[in-house]
Amino acid sequence: MADVQRAVTAELDRIAPVIDDLGRRFADAGHELALVGGPVRDAMLGRHHNDLDFTTSARPEQTEKLLKGWSDAIWDMGRAFGTIGCRKDEWQVEITTYRSESYDPDSRKPDVDFGDTLEGDLGRRDFTVNAMAVRVPGRVVEDPYGGIVDLAGQVLRTPGRPEDSFSDDPLRMMRAARFAAQLGFSVAPEVVAAMTAMASRIEIISAERVRDELVKLICAPYPRLGLSLLVETGLAELVLPELPALKLERDEHHRHKDVYEHTLTVLEQAIDLESRLPGGGPDFVARFAALMHDVGKPRTRRFLDDGTVTFHHHDVVGAKLTRKRMKALRFSNDEIEAVSQLVEQHLRFHGYGTGEWTDSAVRRYVRDAGDQLERLHILTRADSTTRNKRKADRLQRTYDDLEERIARLSEQEELKSIRPDLDGNQIMEILGIGPGREVGEAYKHLLELRIENGPMSEEDARSALLAWWSARQ
Repeated sequence: MADVQRAVTAELDRIAPVIDDLGRRFADAGHELALVGGPVRDAMLGRHHNDLDFTTSARPEQTEKLLKGWSDAIWDMGRAFGTIGCRKDEWQVEITTYRSESYDPDSRKPDVDFGDTLEGDLGRRDFTVNAMAVRVPGRVVEDPYGGIVDLAGQVLRTPGRPEDSFSDDPLRMMRAARFAAQLGFSVAPEVVAAMTAMASRIEIISAERVRDELVKLICAPYPRLGLSLLVETGLAELVLPELPALKLERDEHHRHKDVYEHTLTVLEQAIDLESRLPGGGPDFVARFAALMHDVGKPRTRRFLDDGTVTFHHHDVVGAKLTRKRMKALRFSNDEIEAVSQLVEQHLRFHGYGTGEWTDSAVRRYVRDAGDQLERLHILTRADSTTRNKRKADRLQRTYDDLEERIARLSEQEELKSIRPDLDGNQIMEILGIGPGREVGEAYKHLLELRIENGPMSEEDARSALLAWWSARQ
């Protein structure tokens, strides 16, 4: 407890320029103000951030008036929910009126009612570790629901009955999985039981809100914890059914690995390789591709007469399933294309054998990967989960060789921007034709020659173009 007190004191001192000044402004106007939720929880965990959430007895219009002249900028997109936001120097601040909200059983949007007490406001929050507050400017800690004890025990529990909490806002079931993944905490048995019994209630929540929680979960430090909870409670069947579908029944001779466990291991190994990416992660596209890379296996599994198991074309089928699921979850077209491309290409490396690919095959690999090449490197390396050390080392050496060849060819030929040796204007001039379909066909032919043979001189490219044109006449 002493360590927690020291951590909180240090964090409150750090953010004193905001909480002390703002607390006095609200107190002088006759209103209560308290730092609340994540910032309080993270202060107790010794974590720092500059996004500060407050709750207040003031109504939104009163809050806005008090922020004028103090903040650098104000925004009110959350006014309907009682929230006014502002920026002060490097701090991002959101202040929300005490409230209680609940969902109509058939509605996706909450009804918002303003409350009158801090304790009442804290009681409507999702978990006890997020239901703690620090009154300002006096810095009095309020913990009516035992959040400090649960924080010490690293457990997620609701302030009241979990059934009431999840009925009020079903998205809190997804948030339980997300916070488990973010904090590395366990979830109280009664909360798991309520999630399991009420999983179908998630269907009233919009796809966009479910997507946002899923992204936060997958980009968290411990995504396996959150994903396993979604599968265990049946929520995954409703929000990401391709994941529990990977729990294939094992054939009696165990001739194929546990695809579900393999997938979670690939995800964790992909996370370990994120340092290769600009910025170092977390990278949602790489992680989600790792999670979805084998989702085509359930539909393509076949048992042969000799007892072996095959999953032919699971890469192509998996890419289609991935695209369909991401569209349903309202992901952007760019994200859908990037993840689906990685799923479809994740087996390409295995045609490399022990290095038999020609330079043209390496060029095609780079061209087809496009701007996803580094993520494809990560996914391919992460996809090796064999316990056979000799086999694992051999795969790693082979992929090292492929990457070295890519680097060597890239240095010589600028592989990432492969283009024909003649552009469209030159093609039209040489052939004496105007814009049209034939220019595109000529361009494609020259691109194939470029990939197959490497760079050509302008004279050789001209001769090759004229020979192709002559053969068409």
